[in-house]
Amino acid sequence: MHSTLSLSFSAATISKPHHCTSHSLPFTTAKSLNLRFCGFKSELLDLTATSLNRRHAQLPCRKTSNTVVSAALSSNGTPPKSFDYDLLIIGAGVGGHGAALHAVEKGLKTAIVEGDVVGGTCVNRGCVPSKALLAVSGRMRELKTDHHLKALGLQVSGAGYDRQAVADHANNLATKIRSNLTNSMKALGVDILTGFGTIVGPQKVKIGSSDKIVTAKNIIIATGSIPFVPKGIEVDGKTVITSDHALKLESVPDWIAIVGSGYIGLEFSDVYTALGSEVTFVEALDQLMPGFDPEISKLAQRVLINPRNIDYHTGVFASKITPARDGKPVLIELIDAKTKEPKDTLEVDAALIATGRAPFTQGLGLENVDVVTQRGFIPVDERMRVTDANGKLVPNLYCIGDANGKMMLAHAASAQGISVVEQLTGRDHVLNHLSIPAACFTHPEISMVGLTEPQAREKGEKEGFEVSVAKTSFKANTKALAENEGEGIAKLIYRPDNGEILGVHIFGLHAADLIHEASNAIALGTRIQDIKLAVHAHPTLSEVLDELFKSAKVKEQASSPVSDSVAV
Repeated sequence: MHSTLSLSFSAATISKPHHCTSHSLPFTTAKSLNLRFCGFKSELLDLTATSLNRRHAQLPCRKTSNTVVSAALSSNGTPPKSFDYDLLIIGAGVGGHGAALHAVEKGLKTAIVEGDVVGGTCVNRGCVPSKALLAVSGRMRELKTDHHLKALGLQVSGAGYDRQAVADHANNLATKIRSNLTNSMKALGVDILTGFGTIVGPQKVKIGSSDKIVTAKNIIIATGSIPFVPKGIEVDGKTVITSDHALKLESVPDWIAIVGSGYIGLEFSDVYTALGSEVTFVEALDQLMPGFDPEISKLAQRVLINPRNIDYHTGVFASKITPARDGKPVLIELIDAKTKEPKDTLEVDAALIATGRAPFTQGLGLENVDVVTQRGFIPVDERMRVTDANGKLVPNLYCIGDANGKMMLAHAASAQGISVVEQLTGRDHVLNHLSIPAACFTHPEISMVGLTEPQAREKGEKEGFEVSVAKTSFKANTKALAENEGEGIAKLIYRPDNGEILGVHIFGLHAADLIHEASNAIALGTRIQDIKLAVHAHPTLSEVLDELFKSAKVKEQASSPVSDSVAV
């Protein structure tokens, strides 16, 4: 809900931002984590127990113990002989919910523990409410773009909005989805245990402040993440805010600075400018949108940044931000990213800290099973099995979603949870993270799956294969032209020797929906020479990808094994 700290990675990893997330493609492997920042000194990252415990203390946590089942009372260090549940999931976000539903389908007696609210970040403070605001910004942008409407023969005047009604729309959607998730789990027999889950020993979890302990044959940690606010930044929730605050839309400032130009920052710039704000980006790197494919970033800047009421400062850190008070504006002190010398001071009405998200893993009792986090992330292997301080597997303990840092997206968390359940029920399964798509819901949208062009070329150099690129334009698509939305491109990165798809990047109308054909192709191992024979309805936007695959030049024309059969 998902993706951002501007998390960026080497070619050995997959490179969105954060924030449901920022979110800066927000995913990496457990062994190779490189945190890169939008707008702040890298040394400001202090995910110590102290800082995260402070943030944990600020999170609402309902303290009840009424729904805890009777527990095994044996020593915490000794695994129980019988269990209350086959599977216990700590965290009821999208990842935990997906795992719980799949576990019930597979016949496992399942419980889910939630110390905040069902739905987690994505539903309550991320993907869901942000998409409600972006739906509003999209409509406003259409109504206010006179030349676009006139080209369609339409005349609209006096477009306006009710800020509270817009905020209510986002809140009501989150409430509805949260209710749906809760009801779906209850209907299928998933026990929802309210309280913060703490691991007290192998296969044992304490719920809330109660002394009772719930036992489970297997445990999944799915606690997600929280907004990351570097040291020295004072957040008052009114004039200096995180995405959590921004989604409430308690105000629409005349001028807002957004620190970080990853997923979170880009999406909020779309919302604020559509509602009439001026935006200033503060980006630590030398270019905006550093986590995206460079060619896509360049085009997106021309369409999403340059024509709008947006200016930007690149190559600078926001070393200090002071909220507005006593009639004074928000003060943002900028320093040069390379020299660390003072560069400028901004005075704005508000500042949104969109520097990403930090894993919410403190207070879980990980020390009781000898697990040490790595920059706050819980170390796991490719099957989401947790490893201890010595690199050995912790029996019956798994971690999915933002808490393990592999790929900080809501749907990735759900996919990881389903993968774990598959393993628990007898089918070995390893999730291919390269096949998981990501999207930024600006207008128009940006989507991607697999490697960027620089990552693919670096991989090709290391492994000794050639990399080719094919591109198509939305300007050649009949449906896009009918919508008067011809701005955009689709880009395919592939191996010309065997037709393997390495990555696909789309910028244009409904890009977030179009990416899944490429995502499924990568997941299934479909080669270009096969997928280019697929038939697409005309006229549809899907023909953008149809033309993209057809334009690729593959030297090896042999079909994949799936297509080798011949009718007799």
